[in-house]
Amino acid sequence: MAWFRKERKRRRPLREKLEIPADAWNKCPECGHVDIREKFERALEVCPECGAHGRVPAQVYVDLLTDEGSFTELYANLQSTNPLNFEGYTERLIRAQRKSGIHEAIITGFGKLEGEELNLGVMEFAFMGGSMGSVVGEKIARLAGRSVKERVPLVIVSRSGGARMQEGVLSLMQLAKTSAMIAGLKRERVPFISILTDPTTGGVSASFAMQGDVNLAEPKAVIGFAGARVIKQTIGQDLPEGFQTSEFLLEKGMVDVVLPRDEVRATTASLLRMMLGR
Repeated sequence: MAWFRKERKRRRPLREKLEIPADAWNKCPECGHVDIREKFERALEVCPECGAHGRVPAQVYVDLLTDEGSFTELYANLQSTNPLNFEGYTERLIRAQRKSGIHEAIITGFGKLEGEELNLGVMEFAFMGGSMGSVVGEKIARLAGRSVKERVPLVIVSRSGGARMQEGVLSLMQLAKTSAMIAGLKRERVPFISILTDPTTGGVSASFAMQGDVNLAEPKAVIGFAGARVIKQTIGQDLPEGFQTSEFLLEKGMVDVVLPRDEVRATTASLLRMMLGR
């Protein structure tokens, strides 16, 4: 009978099912903590769970170390060529430019940090691993020369795999050129602050990156010249625990301060004021 038959009506869902974008979440590579990407971005890509420092684009450091609207880029038109006709190098340069959105592996310019003038260079790891070719060395040399001429402090944020093998000896010559320009800063008593991030290795660590009046480093950053495996095979000995980390170098006196990313701005500004006698 009719009252024994219940007609089933399709119910409308009380809440509409929302599609969550695939890139809405981020996962810490160190501890595996998963959180919304926006939270990582607000924390400057530092894991809220374990404090691991992820890699960020060079522009993040530019914004972090300069007052809003004060930064002016210099030498942006300089681009690498293929002087040794290394096979495939030209194509790699084009791909790197598209991927990173800049012409070379470093952004250079001038601005103000809490009102203090500075010349700033920030290396971009997304551009061929932040490798130092002729143009990177030239931009650093010009920036250091500008600091000497105008007596304005120099700050460089390093993140690099070292010299660029596709340019051979031309790349290796940049170690001498940048070191000579940094020596000029020291002679003229113009402050130079070097900020080491993960990784700072090879020819970059063997030249300007370790020559700051003050060397700052981010936590657990890999800093060194050759890889740990290569060193172990060469000397035939086991290496100490935590070898080539910023904390290990702090203990050995090669780094002055290890500090989290959110303290870099205030610390750099304080050091500049102190070094300028403010």
